[in-house]
Amino acid sequence: MTKLAIVYLSTQGNTKMMAEAIAKGAREKHIEVDIDNFYEWDPADVAKYDAICIGSSTFYYTMLEPIAKFLDELIDIGIEGKTGAAFGSYGWSGEAPVQIAERLRKAGVEVIDPVLRIQYIPNEKDLAECIRLGKDLAIHMKKKYS
Repeated sequence: MTKLAIVYLSTQGNTKMMAEAIAKGAREKHIEVDIDNFYEWDPADVAKYDAICIGSSTFYYTMLEPIAKFLDELIDIGIEGKTGAAFGSYGWSGEAPVQIAERLRKAGVEVIDPVLRIQYIPNEKDLAECIRLGKDLAIHMKKKYS
């Protein structure tokens, strides 16, 4: 069975809400999902998954430093050819998800669009978009890995 890792860093719980909704969408399409705060993940373990979805809130126009370091370690291990996605919440500018997607693409990951950027607390419509991304990831994974 194909497996999806969802790794996030959420300062106020908003990016975590997004991660949980993405996981719900993927599970609805019968994809095995492991989801947790990045502190609970080892980059070497994440690199073993078929698909990797990474989220971070934006702070001072960039992704949070701990998730940037985690991403560096993950890329150094090698994730070329995998499927990926990026997401995150923001208050003012929202660059973190775009930066994550760019770095994943440079590492050879096929990033699924849209890169989800949600301002403040996700509402019902926002969470529906997250569920849709999870489903899109799952559909792509099934086509690619079946």
